[in-house]
Amino acid sequence: MATTADIRNGLNIRYNGKVYTVIDFQHVKRGRGGAFVRVKLKEVKTGRVLEETFDSGEEIEIVRLDFRKFQFLYKDGDEFVFMDLETFDQIHVPSELVGENALFMKENETVDILFDGDQILGIQLPTFVELEVIETEPGIKGDTVTNVMKPAKLETGAVINVPLFIEQGEKIRVDTRTGEYVERVK
Repeated sequence: MATTADIRNGLNIRYNGKVYTVIDFQHVKRGRGGAFVRVKLKEVKTGRVLEETFDSGEEIEIVRLDFRKFQFLYKDGDEFVFMDLETFDQIHVPSELVGENALFMKENETVDILFDGDQILGIQLPTFVELEVIETEPGIKGDTVTNVMKPAKLETGAVINVPLFIEQGEKIRVDTRTGEYVERVK
């Protein structure tokens, strides 16, 4: 079993029944008393960050997580159906695990699903997706003040701010991490 001497940034560990990723750690040696390791952990499922202190030499459980490629097929009630691109098996993922990613996922999109053994921990979309603007107000000629934005509804139902020159029917590139407009796609 691993100890606190094996802790490094990016390591995945199981702590109190949950899977965390080590964001930052610091080995502290006091003048008196034993050494300890101060660790900043990010919960894989929720993204919540917490700080913990472990005694030097304390045992920790390292978790091996793996990403597998899946294709989003369709939404079925409160679940999303994905197909494994290697085995062609279909899985149903509850909407709580998909979360905000649903705003930028369209059918046949390839995503990475994070697994801890057979348990699904989360979904990761590509960094940029191309989506069509299905509804937006027309830009007013002469209204060209720098960085003026207007709301636009995308084919997935998401509403984001886009520049005035973007019109209905155009394809745009969206950053899935921030939900912001990046550029127009030709």
